[in-house]
Amino acid sequence: MKSELNVLLRLSAPMIATQFFIMGMGFVDTAMSGQYSSLDLAGVAMGGVILWPLFMLFAGVLTALTPMVSQHVGGGRRLAVGALIQQGIWVAMIFGVILFLLVRISEPLLILFDVAPEAVSIAMAYLKAASWGCPAVMLYVTLRYACEGLGQTLLPMLIAGTTLPINAGLNYVLIYGLFGAPELGGEGCGWATAITMWFELGVMLLVIRRPWLRNTGLFERVLKPKLATIKSILQVGLPIGMTMFLEMTVFSLVSLLVGSIGIAAIGANTIGGNLNWFVFVIPMALGSAASIRVGYHVGAKDYALAAKVARLSVLISATYAFLASLVLVLGREVLPRIYTSDPAVLALTAEVLLIVAAYQFFDCTQATMIGALRGYKDTQYPMIISIIGYWLIALPVGTILGWGLLGWNLGVLGFWIGLGCGVGFVALFAIVRLYRTSRDVDRIARFSRI
Repeated sequence: MKSELNVLLRLSAPMIATQFFIMGMGFVDTAMSGQYSSLDLAGVAMGGVILWPLFMLFAGVLTALTPMVSQHVGGGRRLAVGALIQQGIWVAMIFGVILFLLVRISEPLLILFDVAPEAVSIAMAYLKAASWGCPAVMLYVTLRYACEGLGQTLLPMLIAGTTLPINAGLNYVLIYGLFGAPELGGEGCGWATAITMWFELGVMLLVIRRPWLRNTGLFERVLKPKLATIKSILQVGLPIGMTMFLEMTVFSLVSLLVGSIGIAAIGANTIGGNLNWFVFVIPMALGSAASIRVGYHVGAKDYALAAKVARLSVLISATYAFLASLVLVLGREVLPRIYTSDPAVLALTAEVLLIVAAYQFFDCTQATMIGALRGYKDTQYPMIISIIGYWLIALPVGTILGWGLLGWNLGVLGFWIGLGCGVGFVALFAIVRLYRTSRDVDRIARFSRI
């Protein structure tokens, strides 16, 4: 298992860095808009509540390419990879247009949840600007997930690492109106995001003609849409996208519900969520790496080794969760100061971080376990437990406690307690599913035929 540990770490390290770079762009948007004004922080936060769950829905579907590609490679069917990627590109082009349109018509949703009108105005300016990057980012993630499925995780990391300072520089110029640019405040974050998305795609197109991608047959000829292959992508990917969407949507919906409590609550919820996501990206990336290795071994029909990789990834994630919880508890008074200097927001955020720390074991391990299940193409069950955990447990419990519907009015803290309950449910059922799937040869074979 030492060799598998080395491979898993070699794959996951660049993916972790990639996720941190992506997270860094969200951090830059939040921090820079917050330093500009608390109102712009609220507007950008509310815009992100709309943009990123929708992005994860469509990008999540395309994540199916990673285990599908890795199973082809493990099974010695490398020439099938190029045709699969081309079909993924057809799907991505459609998704890019849909995402562009959905983002631009989302204002009624913000109004429905009684978000302050001033914040709605900034949020929509941010969203309309960012929407111009949606077609590009869908194509980019398609190529990124294909590269990762081939075991090439370093290239996406280098692109993301290059993109982060560009995004930060564009934010600085467009928020504050430097070098002759207009002073756009929170809207400037949206334009910076859109430009960054096109930059990512441009760099990817320049560097993908590498031997390890050329020998998949990707560039030999352009294929028309093939409904059977597209159906397979959707069959594996839709549950992944829905799982990601349901999780992020609950967090976003909580943000909308918290928006009616007050500006301090919005700030504390945004900063707490940002730090929670910062912690979450490592086990999420580890789960992605596990999906590659599990998928590879399933393709090679070495089911015993696939199961060992899955168990190893969960063990690493659990160890990390303990360390992350410790950092959150010890740093709860210091970390929020990166985002704001408002005393009310700082005090409330410190309390939120205690709750976030308390459920890290469940949150980190479920992310890795669900990633390992994707390697088996076992994606529908995680979607089902996500629906139950996030929508039937987390949201009702959070609303009852957060709005004091039964007398305990805990405000923003109540919503985070609800989230912890939902995540705990998902983690418990995910570990049972992973254990059973990894031992069920008939189930594995059935999924691999998709």
